[in-house]
Amino acid sequence: MASKKKLELPEVNFSDYGDTRYLHLGTPWVQGSMNIDKPFDIDLEYVQRMMAWLLFVDIDKVGKLHAMQLGLGAASLTKFSFKHLRMKTTAIELNPQVVAACRLWFKLPADSAKLQVVLGDAAEVAKHDHWRGQIDALQVDLYDHEAASPVLDSAEFYADCRSLLTDEGCMTVNLFGRSSSFDQSVEKMAAAFGPDALWAFKPTREGNTVVLAQRTPSAPKRAELMARAEAIQARWPLPATKWLRVFKPLKDL
Repeated sequence: MASKKKLELPEVNFSDYGDTRYLHLGTPWVQGSMNIDKPFDIDLEYVQRMMAWLLFVDIDKVGKLHAMQLGLGAASLTKFSFKHLRMKTTAIELNPQVVAACRLWFKLPADSAKLQVVLGDAAEVAKHDHWRGQIDALQVDLYDHEAASPVLDSAEFYADCRSLLTDEGCMTVNLFGRSSSFDQSVEKMAAAFGPDALWAFKPTREGNTVVLAQRTPSAPKRAELMARAEAIQARWPLPATKWLRVFKPLKDL
């Protein structure tokens, strides 16, 4: 069965345009990108927004936290968490070709004591006891080669994701497009986390909407969030102060 599954996985390739390299899964759809001159920075706006969990932690303690990505893409989040934030970082990816492509073309470092790329099914990983209650920042970006809808998008899956998180942990999810599927996805997240735990960005120009879910809901004041955003932006290459123009509790959007 495993060999059959591997055969059905899409081919992986890349394209360069100017100083940007794009990852593709056998179609023109972009599955990730990298600035060739700054390979450890995050190139795409929506992927930068997947780092919004930083607004809810003590940034002086980030290096002691554990980040996990479900879906490697072009490894932007994995590389940033490992290189810039110096976090323990675990990425889960189903397609071995994607892992090989990230190592060959997208500067993904080799596995080490603080970096682990695991070949596996994100649904099985989320359900398993191994990482339960250990993840501080869970980033979910699971789209197939057609980029039509999330591959995993059920209330049960989001409940499993919640179980991976520490008490203060956050999950960020990329939802592509604000169609009826967006509303359905948010309903499933609310069923798993509770509606008060959800925050969201307005969509990017490309149509990506990033939703953040807190394991334990909190409601920091705007001034407190701005102070945190300024501190994040001063320390790392992230436009955190701009986020607050388009990032609010979901019920306020």
